[in-house]
Parts: sequence; C-alpha cells; structure tokens
Amino acid sequence: MQHDSEDLLDNLRDLSSPTYLQNDTAALHIRAMVLVARLKSLYRAANAATRVKKEETAAARQEMDQSHLNLQNLLYEKRHLEREIEKCRQFASIYQDIPLYNLDDFKSLAPEELRAEDILSDDHQLMLNRLNFELAERQRLDQKKKELLHRKTELLRQSKTHSSTMDSVNAQFDLLTKTASEAQKKVSELVQSIHPQVANSTPS
Repeated sequence: MQHDSEDLLDNLRDLSSPTYLQNDTAALHIRAMVLVARLKSLYRAANAATRVKKEETAAARQEMDQSHLNLQNLLYEKRHLEREIEKCRQFASIYQDIPLYNLDDFKSLAPEELRAEDILSDDHQLMLNRLNFELAERQRLDQKKKELLHRKTELLRQSKTHSSTMDSVNAQFDLLTKTASEAQKKVSELVQSIHPQVANSTPS
C-alpha cells in the first residue's frame, strides 16, 4: 500500500512537470481527478488498516495485561499457600502429646487392615491409623472399666445385704441367748424357792 501511494504522489507531481503542461488541460484534469480518487481510496484503506491494527494492538495489550494479572494472582496464591504450609508444619497438634502404643505394639495388636504394607510406608496414614486404634482401645478399656465398676458395685451391694442379714441374725441370736439366760435364771430361782418348801414339808 505504501508503494502504491508513493507511485500516486509521483504521478501527481508529474502532472505539474513541463512534459504534462503541453497536454490537453481537460485530459490533465481527468487524470488528476483519477489519481486523487485513487489517493483517497488508499487513504481510507490506510485508515481502516490502522484502525484494525490499533484494535489488534489493544486486544493484544488487554490479553497481555490479563496474563500479567493472572500471573500476579498465581504468585499471590503461591505465597499464600507457602505461608499456610509453613503454619501447618509449625502447628503443634494435641495428638503429639497423646501417649500411643509404640509402633511394635501397634503392629502386633492392631487389626491387619490398619497395618498393611502400603499403610506402613505412608507416615500420614499410619499416624491416622495409630490414632484410630488408640481411640478404639481406649473405648474398649473404658467399657471394660465400666463393667468392672458395675460388678464391684453389685458385689458391694450383695456384701452389704449379707452383712445386714448377718447383723440381724446376730441380734436375734443375742436376743435369744439373753432370753434363754433370763428364763434359766428364773427357773433356777423358782427351783430354789420350791426346794425349801419341799424340804420343810417332808416328815422328820
């Protein structure tokens, strides 16, 4: 397009040269109008091409700005995740203070599905399984403790009942002993009171 416009300008300059001045004025005028019309057409085409290039440039700039913004967002998210990871690494969880079965005991006592080879090679899953096993064991022992406490309470109740029964029997025995003693004493007194009377009534 630039080459065509330069040719048109050269042709317009030629119209004012001495060579063309000798030609017919009407013919020169027609040729000049044709060249000017062609020049206007090239000008419009150049404007259209410029507008297209500007739009393409704006679109490319917008795409580049969006890419830059996305990159900044990714970098921000990366830094945020790195900070969160560091916080997690420094976080002191309560499980670290829980006394667990040592690894050898866990391997020998835990169900097989909790100590498979792939689990033993995964530190995170292994710790989760050890915690779950510890929880299950504590729940089992707590249930056993409750059963033993219930059994103890029942035995104490039975013992208290037996003790109360024995106390009642002992009290009744003491009462019977006392009653028998008193009865024996009265019988003895009665016998002693009767014996002199019998002796006095016997003929000499």
